[in-house]
Amino acid sequence: MSAKGPLRAPLKAAPIPVEEIWRRAAERLRAALSDNVFNSWFGSVQLEGVVGGRARLSVSTRFLKSWIEGHYQDKLKAALAAECEDINAIEIFARSMQGSMQGSVVRLAIPRDEVLSARGAVAGEPVVGEPFRAAPLKRRIDPASAAPVGSPLDRRLNFSTFVAGRANQLALTLARKLSDGADATMTPLYFHAAVGLGKTHLVQAIAHAALARSQSVVYLTAETFMYGFVNALRSQSAIAFKESLRSIDLLIFDDAQFLQGRVIQTEFGHVLNSLIDSGRQVVIAADRPPSELESVDERVRSRLAGGICVEMQGFDESLRLKILEARLASAKLAHPTLDVPRDVLLFISNAIVSNGRDLEGAINRLVAHAQLAGAPMTLAAAEVAVRDLIRSREPKRVKIEDIQKRVASHYNVSRADLLSSRRTAAVVMPRQIAMFLAKSLTLRSLPEIGRRFGGRDHTTVLHAVRKIDNLYKTDAQLHDEIELLKSMLQE
Repeated sequence: MSAKGPLRAPLKAAPIPVEEIWRRAAERLRAALSDNVFNSWFGSVQLEGVVGGRARLSVSTRFLKSWIEGHYQDKLKAALAAECEDINAIEIFARSMQGSMQGSVVRLAIPRDEVLSARGAVAGEPVVGEPFRAAPLKRRIDPASAAPVGSPLDRRLNFSTFVAGRANQLALTLARKLSDGADATMTPLYFHAAVGLGKTHLVQAIAHAALARSQSVVYLTAETFMYGFVNALRSQSAIAFKESLRSIDLLIFDDAQFLQGRVIQTEFGHVLNSLIDSGRQVVIAADRPPSELESVDERVRSRLAGGICVEMQGFDESLRLKILEARLASAKLAHPTLDVPRDVLLFISNAIVSNGRDLEGAINRLVAHAQLAGAPMTLAAAEVAVRDLIRSREPKRVKIEDIQKRVASHYNVSRADLLSSRRTAAVVMPRQIAMFLAKSLTLRSLPEIGRRFGGRDHTTVLHAVRKIDNLYKTDAQLHDEIELLKSMLQE
């Protein structure tokens, strides 16, 4: 015992109350995600306790549980661990309709800049697509009833303005056949094509034709369906929302590749099954075939693949010329003095090969140029007017299956080897190169790529991409091999 008195053990810090842990963690999340996102998804979250290093959090609905687990689980865990080092795992559960659920407010206002972009935009990026508004459809229902309100229809997108050619003739024939009611069993009818090849025009033409026959029709984009379903959950009228969809004659669903969320996809699958089983008609449009909708539930993909799937291919030169002539004829209605020589149209049909939207953009530029210059349109003037469209020509859309086949052939292995669990050097390197190319040449996410390579984890894909990227920068021989593979895939 020292002269200063007995030694005392250091005082142990008092445990932080769970309410304070959550308050601090919530501040971190709010700063990282923005007020809008935080209020939408975390406004009703409660930290119930921390047991054995596991934080137990409750939310007001199963939908919120599913969404937070699928999109914010890592951020939520990191924020909690930063305030309480004992936390190494989290568990989320939905509160029952009794007890803590009573009197609570379900905050489900969707931040449009994060979740429901028509082109899958993330927080902070501009939303591409039309704003949500009531559609001029025959079946328009009071929003208070939570029944579906369709996406807007464009009156110009009908069969009379659809320009047909070899690339889309089969799709047009089937669309007209369905619209005439000649075959009620032709469902689901699934159209897929790259951007700007006429999918939306064709499905809206079907909607217009069905409305003319006094059918009850709902035309929905994936965005509008998700927005409507979440609003129905918020107003506690999800049953009415689903039942109203199941009672229509024709459902047209556009941009199916953007359907997100496990709960939303499950409900869409129920609606799809109900309509098909009751003999109603369903038309789907997407930018890829059902088998390539990696983010969509497997049961939904299977049901879509069981229908009639039609690919609308890229336009050939003759079809591009017909589209230009049709667009020019429409432009002359508003500008009678507009004169575009045929050699100018031939030049544009040869130079712009990407999609119909660029062709329409070319006509708009010719109109603007002719009005500003006040002189006859010449070939030289046309080149100046549309040069930005020629430079922005879209590369070929590369599929993961094409990458796997090309890499397997180049390195003398089988595609099955790339998807297998084999770890020999002769297989591992080609597999990693294929993953690297899939990340470089496609828009697929790391988890999606992993699933397409034998169900691998996204961290495996990330490791492969980083490894090959480093070798690509330092190994001249591998650099040349990858460049050769890229050029062959993009031909």
